[in-house]
Amino acid sequence: MKTPPVLLPLGIAVIALVSSLSAADPGELIFEDDFERTESQETKDEPGKGWGTNSKSRAKGNKQVDLRDGAMYIYLHEQADHAVSVTQPAVFTDGAVGLRFKLEDAKDSLGLNFADLEFKEVHAGHLFAAKVDPKKVQCQDLKTGNMRLDIRQAREAKQPLSDEQQAALKGKDKSFPHPLEIGKWHDLLVQVEGDEITVTINGTEVGRFQSPGIAHPTKRLLRLSVPRNAVVDDVKIWRTK
Repeated sequence: MKTPPVLLPLGIAVIALVSSLSAADPGELIFEDDFERTESQETKDEPGKGWGTNSKSRAKGNKQVDLRDGAMYIYLHEQADHAVSVTQPAVFTDGAVGLRFKLEDAKDSLGLNFADLEFKEVHAGHLFAAKVDPKKVQCQDLKTGNMRLDIRQAREAKQPLSDEQQAALKGKDKSFPHPLEIGKWHDLLVQVEGDEITVTINGTEVGRFQSPGIAHPTKRLLRLSVPRNAVVDDVKIWRTK
């Protein structure tokens, strides 16, 4: 059985999530996962239900995702050369992602990265992201910012950026201070509408960020990005457009 959230009783947590969605139509529920299942083995990633991971390509095939106690535990293997990426196809223009999460160390963080692998003008399809750590929430426009292909390539080649490229990077991320208690469950809701992303934690709006890359017409993939460790449960994805 799952352990209910420590910060809020489960009933209150559900009410908070519903309340945070009440201002806008949550739309069509296109995906949900409560991770109430077991794996057939314990040596390789086996998250199931359409989830993918980058462990084979970036961690020499070592296990970085474990299902236990009705939740998904994500952790960086010592041989990994990149943050853990756990992916779920999710096609929408406007929509929302809701989940429960827990960070068990002050250095941990969880990123929700929205991507379109069919869009070749950015590195690895990166469009925009919302990242949560114990001190803050950070929102980033990656499509028109640092994942724009020409900017990414110039940086990798250690070439100076042009005036236009430097200007393009300005205003493409914003941070919102928000202390978060580690070792306890929290509710996260990330809503996307037009060119704006809104982040809500435990029923309280933490911040809004507006930038052109967020308005990319088709988001096709959700990546859970974990550079160290994170625990995730009760993932839901809605589509409003």
